[in-house]
Amino acid sequence: MVQRNPAPHELEPIERASRDELQALQLERLKWSLHHAYENVPHYRAAFDAAGVHPEDLKTLSDLAKFPFTDKKTLRDNYPFGLFAVPREQVVRIHASSGTTGKATVVGYTQRDIDTWAGVVARSIRAAGGRPGDMVHISYGYGLFTGGLGAHYGAEKLGCTVIPMSGGQTEKQVQLIQDFKPSIIMVTPSYMLNIVEEFTRQGLDPAQSSLKVGIFGAEPWTDAMRREIEARAGIDAVDIYGLSEVMGPGVASECIESKDGPVIWEDHFYPEIIHPDTGEVLPDGEEGELVFTSLSKEALPIIRYRTRDLTRLLPPTSRAMRRMGRITGRSDDMLIIRGVNVFPSQIEEIILKMPALAPQYQLVVARDGHLDTLEVLGELRDGSLSAGDVETLCRELQHCIKTYVGVTTRVTLNPPGGIERTLTGKARRVVDKRPKN
Repeated sequence: MVQRNPAPHELEPIERASRDELQALQLERLKWSLHHAYENVPHYRAAFDAAGVHPEDLKTLSDLAKFPFTDKKTLRDNYPFGLFAVPREQVVRIHASSGTTGKATVVGYTQRDIDTWAGVVARSIRAAGGRPGDMVHISYGYGLFTGGLGAHYGAEKLGCTVIPMSGGQTEKQVQLIQDFKPSIIMVTPSYMLNIVEEFTRQGLDPAQSSLKVGIFGAEPWTDAMRREIEARAGIDAVDIYGLSEVMGPGVASECIESKDGPVIWEDHFYPEIIHPDTGEVLPDGEEGELVFTSLSKEALPIIRYRTRDLTRLLPPTSRAMRRMGRITGRSDDMLIIRGVNVFPSQIEEIILKMPALAPQYQLVVARDGHLDTLEVLGELRDGSLSAGDVETLCRELQHCIKTYVGVTTRVTLNPPGGIERTLTGKARRVVDKRPKN
């Protein structure tokens, strides 16, 4: 694996600014964003008025805590264009979520928003070691999902050569990587494992491909997953973070020289950590729910958006901005099994520590009478193990989950390839079979 540290002249001035310089810029932009939202979005005017606050009340960055939160329900209640702060004719692009849990969340961009977005993604790719002229293979989905086009515009902005492969067609993914020889791939970590498996299926060594860097996002993943990918693919794996409501990919991204958590591009996105239950702002270093306020978005300013991601803010290292810790779960997808809080990432960590198991898994939640049950579906790396060996592995995994997570599970280990694969993006980690009422 090759790591390239940037020369000082390759960084934007804001990436090496003092804390005072950065906070002065944040305060200036935050005042603008609050006024922009209040004056142009009926929802924000009503919400601010109901909370008894006005944009003029923001004198310091800490005053942001006086303002009300925004959440996914806010976007759905104002579907489709109710949160736009500019005339619809000035919106040059619209993205939307899949809407699998309700109405889609719709986001819009002015031309300046698109340019800003491309800029932070270009900055993210450069932080990951990318440079002008590098070839970037993009396997994020294109379309309403922000991943593909967000990565695409950012890579072009940096001056890279883009392969807009999108997701799916795994055999062709491998073929094009072999033929075109890109040095960077942008994809979900779970689908990267599919690509690695396809290399192996074709009798190829994925670690001998042209790829040097993988920029992975769109789903939570652990340090154990990073080690798995780096070892099998022979690349540096870095984490990029984003969500469509705030901008898309490129809200934060890791630096290849440190790989110690995504740097939040604080000149465009102001982060807070709050207590998930009380909404109280927590100090840096404490774990809670991540909240973002946009500082420069025109079409869809977002004020104190509750991401539901659980993490913490860490001090700057490779850049002047603060970092995000590893996402440990979500405040809204935490499973409560017989009074025990369970996050999929906890079980993933355990599975990845067992060499006999592949990094594919699903958690199946069901109900037996009045009690919830949890079944862990895993996958063997070696299909030739005896029934006795498989049973021993099941008991070992069950014991580890009980010991480290505190919940009793049923474990089923499938032969290689036995867990459903995602063709285009995020892995389906949780299957909830409980009655909805």
